[in-house]
Amino acid sequence: MLIFDNQMGLAAHLNSLRTPKPTTGFVPTMGALHAGHLSLLSQSVDDNDITVISIFVNPTQFNNPEDLKKYPRTLAADVEKVKSVSADIIVFAPSVSDIYGDNPISRHFDFDGLENQMEGKFRPGHFDGVGTIVKRLFEIVEPTNAYFGEKDFQQLQIVRKLVSKYEIPVNIVLCPIFRESNGLAMSSRNERLSPETRQKAAVIYKSLQAAKQHFGTKSVSELRDIVKGVLSAEKEFELEYFEVADEKTLVPVEKTENNEKYRAFIAVFANDVRLIDTISLN
Repeated sequence: MLIFDNQMGLAAHLNSLRTPKPTTGFVPTMGALHAGHLSLLSQSVDDNDITVISIFVNPTQFNNPEDLKKYPRTLAADVEKVKSVSADIIVFAPSVSDIYGDNPISRHFDFDGLENQMEGKFRPGHFDGVGTIVKRLFEIVEPTNAYFGEKDFQQLQIVRKLVSKYEIPVNIVLCPIFRESNGLAMSSRNERLSPETRQKAAVIYKSLQAAKQHFGTKSVSELRDIVKGVLSAEKEFELEYFEVADEKTLVPVEKTENNEKYRAFIAVFANDVRLIDTISLN
């Protein structure tokens, strides 16, 4: 298995493979890999001649320094998990200085308002950081296809807008959410939960399922009350937001219309660990 810790080495190796030009799949991650990540890798391996995974905890997308400090970093274990999918997958695990030099700051992006909703509202500057690192990684890897999980649906729409506005020649592939046996959406942050809290966190998905069950017969305000009621069963879980939003624009709505696609978005604190999830409503 090839592991590169700098962009020059990776780019040189990929260029050596591009005669004739193969298809390249790319899975950008921040590590602490789980089965959801591995499913993205498996799909990339099936779809492409070459697969690259990046493992990089990007400092510019954290608006909370403590969250950045506590984010799990498990490179050795991650490499073994990647190898279990295929030893031919190329791992790119750069340092912060290799990506940003001496100045790890993000550039500003205009994503036509997508960046101002939900996560953007509660995590100022987050999507500037996402846009900065994803654009840079696309420039380094030059993938044919890039794979993203549905759990981060807002991020997916941001990346699609990035690709469109900057005319980046990459196909963005949406992959389904992988869930733990209790329904909790798989996330690297789950590693920070105690076993007991991790089991109780099933209540997040239960609240989304309840919203979906009543969608179309209840108002958005009533759906929000239903979600709050489900979450209230577990006292250590604090709702940050629940929104029903237009799937294309991500603009939250209070009234829904026929023939439009809507999605529920939720962010919950489990003690000091912030968890997000989403579900298509129609």
